[in-house]
Amino acid sequence: MRRCACLFLLCLSAVAAQAADLVIADAGATTTTVVVSAHAGPWEKRAAEDLVRCIALMTGAKPALADAAGGAGPTILVGAAALEAEPSLRQALARVAKPAPLLRADAIVQRRVGERVYLAGSNDESHYFAVTRLLQSWGCRWYLPSALGECIPETPRLTIGDLDLAYAPPFEIRHYWLSWNADGTGADDFRRRNFMTETSMAGMGHALGQYTTTLIPAGKTPFDVPLADEATAQEVARRIEPEYAKGVPGISLAIEDGNYRGESPRDHELAAGLDDKFALQPSRTDAMMALYNNVARLLRARHPDSPTRIGGMAYANVTIPPQQVTAVEPNLVMWLAPIDIDPNHGMDDPESPPAGEYKAMLYRWARLTAGRLAIYDYDQGQLVWRDLPDPSHAVFAADVKHYRTAGILGIGTESRGATATTFLNLYFRGQLMWDPDADVAALLAAFYPAFYGPAAAPMADYWGAIYAAWQGTLVTEHECFAAPAIYTPELVAALRAHLARADAALAPLRAVAAPTRNQKLYLERLRSTALGFAVIEGYVEMTAAASARCEYAAAVAAGERALAAREKLTALEPTATTYKAIGESGPAWWPGEVQYLRELAQRCDGTTGTFISALPLAWAFRRDPHDTGLARGWYAEAADLTLWNARGTALDAAARKDWPDAWELVRSDLYLQAQGIRHPDRQSYTGHYWYQTTITLGADQVAGDVHLMFPGLFNECWLYLDDRLVAHRPFPEPWWRNDYTFAWDVDLKDAVKPGPHRVTLRGLCPLHFGGMFRRPFLYRAVVK
Repeated sequence: MRRCACLFLLCLSAVAAQAADLVIADAGATTTTVVVSAHAGPWEKRAAEDLVRCIALMTGAKPALADAAGGAGPTILVGAAALEAEPSLRQALARVAKPAPLLRADAIVQRRVGERVYLAGSNDESHYFAVTRLLQSWGCRWYLPSALGECIPETPRLTIGDLDLAYAPPFEIRHYWLSWNADGTGADDFRRRNFMTETSMAGMGHALGQYTTTLIPAGKTPFDVPLADEATAQEVARRIEPEYAKGVPGISLAIEDGNYRGESPRDHELAAGLDDKFALQPSRTDAMMALYNNVARLLRARHPDSPTRIGGMAYANVTIPPQQVTAVEPNLVMWLAPIDIDPNHGMDDPESPPAGEYKAMLYRWARLTAGRLAIYDYDQGQLVWRDLPDPSHAVFAADVKHYRTAGILGIGTESRGATATTFLNLYFRGQLMWDPDADVAALLAAFYPAFYGPAAAPMADYWGAIYAAWQGTLVTEHECFAAPAIYTPELVAALRAHLARADAALAPLRAVAAPTRNQKLYLERLRSTALGFAVIEGYVEMTAAASARCEYAAAVAAGERALAAREKLTALEPTATTYKAIGESGPAWWPGEVQYLRELAQRCDGTTGTFISALPLAWAFRRDPHDTGLARGWYAEAADLTLWNARGTALDAAARKDWPDAWELVRSDLYLQAQGIRHPDRQSYTGHYWYQTTITLGADQVAGDVHLMFPGLFNECWLYLDDRLVAHRPFPEPWWRNDYTFAWDVDLKDAVKPGPHRVTLRGLCPLHFGGMFRRPFLYRAVVK
């Protein structure tokens, strides 16, 4: 009995000893040793070094770094050193790691036994993940790739409590790559600190064209090659067979960057007259999948033991899942690249039918490829080009759960990396690819005090206002034309007030004689944010002056101020933008947009023209989805706004989808869909539409070479003056096949007389942006 009591007391003492926190550092001193094998891999070694560095930054005490465990005292064993000292860790890793990975099986284990802490993974990079997870549990964060994004808390006492974890992420691919010559400073470390790697697979880069050069029809392009023909498969197989026979990991046959036409009889048969509504082209998915299957089948028959995988890409007019091809060869892997799908809403958001359509396509592709599908993801910041914050974490947090459910291999993100635009996007992607159930709200709550210190509360309001604007938008489009629908003058005013509060909160730090590392960083981060706000403020003022008020000189001045702020921001934080490395030429780019506004100013100031008058900001508008207005002569009768005046003025944008077949009012400074012009099922409006307004001109106003300038107008359009068609404007679709000024300059010198006129504009929107987005004006051209 006494022996049992002693055993009980011994067990109780062991439990108490384990329950007590293990002190890693206290009051500026430490006896902790970090152990890493002398033969450690590069990231395993880096993990141990970063652990020592971060503990020293947190506590002021630097642990010893050794290649073997010593005597008593806290010991943290990293990687192989942990696995050798505690072999049961391997079993824990095996229990959670993916049993039959296609590419890699990441897993981590963390365990504390008395004074020993074991941190290890299933491979070199996973050793690092085990360490970074411990550091993050202590509050360390890497929000941005640069030094500005590293947040290491300061604490006099650092401890480890109970620790027993084995975990494996659901995705084998978790990475991003930097496009457009983006600054890669800190990117390698940033990836691993946020559980990402550079593992990819074949098919992520355009490649097919190099293997079909001999098959291009005379006078045609690589996009005209017959796809489903046996001869094409034989030629492509011949070209890649040497590498396939060697057993290289993968060979990319990803389609080139464009829409395929494939004019052979077999291609037409497989196309079956189906169109891809996202690409505005006939679908070529079945023909392309026939080519992929044929090549894969030929090579598998010739080299049955080759481990090589052939990579294809579902992209452009090869995005909608195949309708006739119902299986893919086992040596074929695919990427799904939804480049033109709404990036602003999650797949389950009822406000975005396109996102819901993407969800359905995702699951169909996943079933077809049976676990061999990856997502070619586009960080939204790549798509706006105006260095304004474009947050995507809420969308990604929702969609990543579907990727897990669908059994996706993983996600590879194309990003500019420009943090003025992307900000926390890549941080959240890393966290969510590692753990799709990560609590985004909790991560954000931790971000503000870690990043901004005493300014946490106002900066939570600042970024919260931006996030709310994006999460509440109806906009399903991207690029700069969407910005004014989100960054409104009201939002800018609110951001200015939040930033002023933040500046006041950090004012005492500016008087500190010897600021700490973190105090210096709080001030630098706020300065960076303030410069980012100056960019936002200037761009919003520029677009408002030009689009709403036709004040082009003021718009140019605002644009130049914003570009100057961008220069200062880039000097402070080179990773914030990418324009210095890629150059910016033409109106698609911000300096080019300012130059275009400068040219508009010259049409008004006497240089190339003289301003006569702006047309109204508000126009009568009518949807015409069945193209009945032309036959009914809507151009020949005045718009009847009786119903709108009675019922429409109180409607918000979301409610306008249910507006009946009647005239309504819209603004001429914002494209139609952003004003809530949608179909009842919430799809962005497509089809014909009509604008109408009235103007009265004096004799002096109609004298000379009078022009009606539409400075920003999408779509093919027809202009009526009173009862007569006076101009037609062809327009290549989709909209991005234009010069990005989207101007239509109509010569009216023989059409206008003194007195009242009815101006009617008929348009046809097949996809995305529709209608006017800059207010029209009349000017008199200078006769040269």
